[in-house]
Amino acid sequence: MSDDKRKNGTKTPPPERQITDIDLMKDRFSKLLLGEDMSGGGKGVSSALALSNAITNLAASVFGEQRKLEPMDPDRKVRWKKEVDWLLSVTDYIVEFVPSQQKSKDGTTMEIMITQQRRDLLMNIPALRKLDTMLIDCLDNFKGPNEFRYVSKDADESEKGVQRDDKWWLPTIKVPPEGLSEASRKFLQYQKDCVNQVLKASMAINAQVLSEMDIPESYIESLPKNGRSSLGDQMYKSITVEYFDPDQFLITADLSSEHKVLDLKNKIEASIVIWKRKMVQKDAKSTWGSAVSLEKRELFEERAETILLLLKQRFPGLPQSSLEISKIQCNRDVGFAILESYSRVLESLANTVFSRIEDVLYADSMTQNPSLAISKMKPVKDSSPGPRISSAEDELETVGTPSSMTLSDFMGWNYEGADAEMKKMNSVGNVEKDNEVKITSKPANVVTRKKFSYLDKLEWSGLRSPTSRH
Repeated sequence: MSDDKRKNGTKTPPPERQITDIDLMKDRFSKLLLGEDMSGGGKGVSSALALSNAITNLAASVFGEQRKLEPMDPDRKVRWKKEVDWLLSVTDYIVEFVPSQQKSKDGTTMEIMITQQRRDLLMNIPALRKLDTMLIDCLDNFKGPNEFRYVSKDADESEKGVQRDDKWWLPTIKVPPEGLSEASRKFLQYQKDCVNQVLKASMAINAQVLSEMDIPESYIESLPKNGRSSLGDQMYKSITVEYFDPDQFLITADLSSEHKVLDLKNKIEASIVIWKRKMVQKDAKSTWGSAVSLEKRELFEERAETILLLLKQRFPGLPQSSLEISKIQCNRDVGFAILESYSRVLESLANTVFSRIEDVLYADSMTQNPSLAISKMKPVKDSSPGPRISSAEDELETVGTPSSMTLSDFMGWNYEGADAEMKKMNSVGNVEKDNEVKITSKPANVVTRKKFSYLDKLEWSGLRSPTSRH
């Protein structure tokens, strides 16, 4: 190495490392081209699903389970950024024709068509990259000495810290005997607020992309021909009554287990698809024809969507529904596949970091007031190892500080008041005073290929990888 390079502090990467990176990239893309079937037998999955799986598996191997609030390992951080760039580079070649003005040498102007990256990718890929950077930076902010520390579950009783009973696998958190300082507490609240903004934005992008995916014909063929058969007589009557109360509907429904809640979600989604098709099929002779008026059918659909929204808010940890799994597995749009999987893994990481911050604040509150019973504390929905959906309850209860930077400030989005209804004061150590779950307000702009509008509702939660993939 020359003296000039030593003075400038630059290093020439060794040829071995360059070759390794090239070989690794070739290996990644060869698997994608073969649809994960390296035997060459032609039994691989579609390119869209192969890319979706690649992003999901990369996130699982790099992040795993974020057990602590600490910076990412430098090697894992470099690997994540490098391999995500490889996978996202595919979107550079998904283009569409757009009009453009061209001025000739003689001064005349004519309109021509040029290629440009598809609009939904052009808008959302940079947004997701910024959300990615914000999450990594948030973890980097916890480097150096902190007032809290993590203690192994096997430590002596005197050394053990505090952890929720529903997170028994995580290390306990030890805070000073008098609790965290005011400055440390404000820092944690600020980080929590920023991560929550990332969580909401990634949820909105993921939800809109999923809603734009086509419903597979195989899913439609498996449906009954009317909503009553899908819901059952009792549930159908509850939705079609003259005076409908969604909260009362959920009180009377059997939601005693995850399986029953998921079954109800599947039935509600199936009935929405059936009613939408009935409104499209106006021919009375068609098997999808409907004897009920169009206005009533629209009313039933709105009621079902309200129930679905409440279900996803109250049970955010549910597995993916049959409709969601079918959409992802049968999707052939590579752009949609990349947007959905990238937003999903960012949502999963944001939810995990959010939960870890709340764990520290919970330990602080218990240290200051040990009389608070853990059973009375509101449990925080957490991410198990691997990509998982985020907590809508956590999302609804953002802690706002006057100096907090919002996502719109960071990304330049202009949607004043969009989060006004989303914010309500919440201290992690306080006993829950209100168990009611309220419908969220409208989130930020989300751009898709088919329509470019604000997401009307946050009824679609983020998703974990389809269970049938593993």
